[in-house]
Amino acid sequence: MTEREKPVLLCTNDDGVKSNGLTLLSRVAEAHGDVWTVAPDREQSATSHALSLFRPLHLTRLGPRRYMVDGTPSDCVLLAFKEILQAQPRFVLSGVNHGPNMGEDVLYSGTVAAAMEATILGVPAMAFSFTGSDDHILETYEDLLGRLIDACLRRDSFPDETFFNVNLPDRPASEVEGIRVTALGRRVYHDSLRRSRDGEGQEYFKIGGGRSAWSGREDSDFRAVRAGCVSVTPLHLDLTNFELLNEVRSWQLGS
Repeated sequence: MTEREKPVLLCTNDDGVKSNGLTLLSRVAEAHGDVWTVAPDREQSATSHALSLFRPLHLTRLGPRRYMVDGTPSDCVLLAFKEILQAQPRFVLSGVNHGPNMGEDVLYSGTVAAAMEATILGVPAMAFSFTGSDDHILETYEDLLGRLIDACLRRDSFPDETFFNVNLPDRPASEVEGIRVTALGRRVYHDSLRRSRDGEGQEYFKIGGGRSAWSGREDSDFRAVRAGCVSVTPLHLDLTNFELLNEVRSWQLGS
């Protein structure tokens, strides 16, 4: 592949521009194209698909083809497309997130939202998450990430309005049992809202923690990861429940 033939790839994330996962993903992507990195200046987990509509955004150039934004992952993708890149990239790669993004997590995840924003703007995308916390284990996935990216780039076309959500199991890549194409599982959280008081006795609440219980089909993402496999879930922009269209029409709403 000559320099002129190299596709333009955009890397972003929600953990911040200094994240080890983003550094790994950008390094892997360099073997497959001309990489531009546009990422938040700080942690933006659970920002979902938020856009910064009510305040100015600041863009900082950190180096050749590397930028930082004081906004959300979706802000980063939008600024990259509309302000930084001269043409749309061939592919957008988001992550690698530190922590899983499976089941309902995809509705909250800034990592997934960045891939979704790219898809809305007409560019194929993949969101990557590592279900563990040890960066040394994450580093073992360099070759596997490269194979996944290469497999998608080699396709002549990509499904419309679709992006991939990838979760890596918490084990070295050499111990992975394979790659499974999966559906989203379901997770119910318990005790995720905590009440406490500060030093002055003022009551406050914190969201997070607690327990969670998984359920779902045999081909669910969480089952694949539990079995030591990489989970690849195709996600679609259209949230319509087509099976219920005719039933809900029969309700004669508003009549």
